[in-house]
Amino acid sequence: MVIAIASDHRGVEYKKEIINYLTTKNYQILDCSKENTPTDDYPDFAFKVCDKVVNKEADIGILVCRTGIGMSIAANKVKGIRCAKINSVEDAILSRNDNGANVMTFNYTDNMEDIKKYIDAFINAEVINDERHQRRVNKIIKYEEEHL
Repeated sequence: MVIAIASDHRGVEYKKEIINYLTTKNYQILDCSKENTPTDDYPDFAFKVCDKVVNKEADIGILVCRTGIGMSIAANKVKGIRCAKINSVEDAILSRNDNGANVMTFNYTDNMEDIKKYIDAFINAEVINDERHQRRVNKIIKYEEEHL
């Protein structure tokens, strides 16, 4: 599995820990924010990760910022991306099962051990496991195709 990852300047240390963790699990990592500065803009990094996912250079994306909200908003502007802000293992599983999320984000104030659990749950969750969920995601996809 190939995972694209990025952070804003405040999430760099978390990103490094996540990369180390995922590398030990033999995932291929695409670091889309190799250089951060105190004045960087999180949308730039969100778009880089999402472009990798949409263009099938990465299977999923992970975004880290102070709240996780800004990155999520930016990511969800990219056609073909369904980004979920994750606060629990249940969120990670349901975002994949019910919504077909292909990018996850969280805030860097969460405990790193919890974040590892969120990531593992997201990676291992079945993607859209029910017809009604697929029907709903198809409506989102159709809207994107017609309006974006």
